[in-house]
Amino acid sequence: MLPPDWIEHRRPSDRELVGWIEPSGEGFLAWDILGRPVGDGELDWVAAEEALEQRGIGFLAGRHRLRVPDGTERPVRISEVNTTRIVVIADEWGMASAVGSNADTFELSFPAPDELIVE
Repeated sequence: MLPPDWIEHRRPSDRELVGWIEPSGEGFLAWDILGRPVGDGELDWVAAEEALEQRGIGFLAGRHRLRVPDGTERPVRISEVNTTRIVVIADEWGMASAVGSNADTFELSFPAPDELIVE
């Protein structure tokens, strides 16, 4: 669930949501679209904006790994992200995009848990 003091930040060029900025002490913290920290601790407002715009959302399209309850890791792709959940789909041998593959899907909480390893 999205913390109430997070302020959304959108790229100026296309207004795409790239993350949030949170007031913290004398500065701000930047959080990416998965709800993970960006940058090195407290930043000034402009540095927080720049960190989020540099991270962007392109990393969501890549392959990632999900540590499942038995401790093994499975390759996954992110199929949905919002402020209540993150859905990933198993991607062994690139099958996530194959029509009719019936690949396993996993629903995760937001912010992304440590079990989702973003590469």
